[in-house]
Amino acid sequence: MIIGGAQENTLLNCLDLMRDYGDDVLLITGPEVGPEGDLLSEGRAGDLRIAKLDHLLRAINPIHDIKARSELRQTIREFGPDVVHTHSAKGGILGRAVAWGEDVPVVVHSVHGAPFHPYQSAITRSIYRNCERWAAKRCHHLISVADAMTDLMVNAGVAPREKFTTIYSGMDVEPFLNAEQHRQRIRNRFGWNDNHVVIGKIARLFHLKGHDDLISAAVDVVRRVPEVRFLLVGDGILRETLTARMESLGLGEHFRFSGLVPPSEVPAMIGAMDALVHTSYREGLARALPQALIAGRPVVSYDIDGAREVVVSDETGYLVPAGNLGQLADALSKLASDSSLRQRMGRTGQSRYTERFRHQTMTQQIRDLYVKLSDLSGSGKIQL
Repeated sequence: MIIGGAQENTLLNCLDLMRDYGDDVLLITGPEVGPEGDLLSEGRAGDLRIAKLDHLLRAINPIHDIKARSELRQTIREFGPDVVHTHSAKGGILGRAVAWGEDVPVVVHSVHGAPFHPYQSAITRSIYRNCERWAAKRCHHLISVADAMTDLMVNAGVAPREKFTTIYSGMDVEPFLNAEQHRQRIRNRFGWNDNHVVIGKIARLFHLKGHDDLISAAVDVVRRVPEVRFLLVGDGILRETLTARMESLGLGEHFRFSGLVPPSEVPAMIGAMDALVHTSYREGLARALPQALIAGRPVVSYDIDGAREVVVSDETGYLVPAGNLGQLADALSKLASDSSLRQRMGRTGQSRYTERFRHQTMTQQIRDLYVKLSDLSGSGKIQL
């Protein structure tokens, strides 16, 4: 339960089921925390029951995985659930295998992002794809956080299309609707005045997140719009490398790092921005995109995975081909130089996506699916 979109989605879903519907919910997780931080240590779980399994680790380890399977089996037998809902690649494969073996009436898995992708070796990609095909046969239904995820999994032969339902990953939208109230405070922190146009990126400073692409494109953007500034929200192993590259290109004064921030501070960071850019090369549907739109900020994103489901060119922002630095610079420059365009796109995004991404909307759709599958299971008509 590190700080991340899939983890926050899962926690909100559990809390909604318990508080709004009176369901008996148990969250099963591993003991690990990462440099991103830990959601559970912030007390956000409230009175939700949590089972931390010592051997349910993120990395593949045959010894720990065998023991984790035994821990999962014992936990499920003691809890006796009507539904097991799994998340992530590792938890999804182990959880589905155990729940299926224990004849749990309904087993559901959420696809937040495929574990196989073009940037792996062919052998690794094939292994992960085959693992997902195997696990898909051990659940009754799959939830995708974007239509693009369904397309990817179906095209890879993981499962037939009728086995998928798209339910967008929900969040607490109110802080993003009120993000503007933090604008001056955050901009003062970084030394920006009203004349500066701030473009933000929210992502770990890690490989395939596209920070280097943004820095390369920024050279042209700064030349065209000198008052532009860039805010990188997040931290990671590439910070020193990225800093050195910014300095070598003479961009030091145009970039600021926020460092690692808790989820509660993300709306404030977006409030300080005038637009958001997303240059990751793989992501199911990055939460930063709807978060920025709900806050009334337009977005520029690489056209990958589920981005096109919220980023509509000339309406809520601009989509550009992944790796096309020229089009990236053009789109950013266009937004940076036109305040009325930013405001129009931001209003459109806010009105279009606020209700769609409320966590209560997500939970209602998920629970309706649970009930539907439970009814089919009880009648013996559930399709596998």
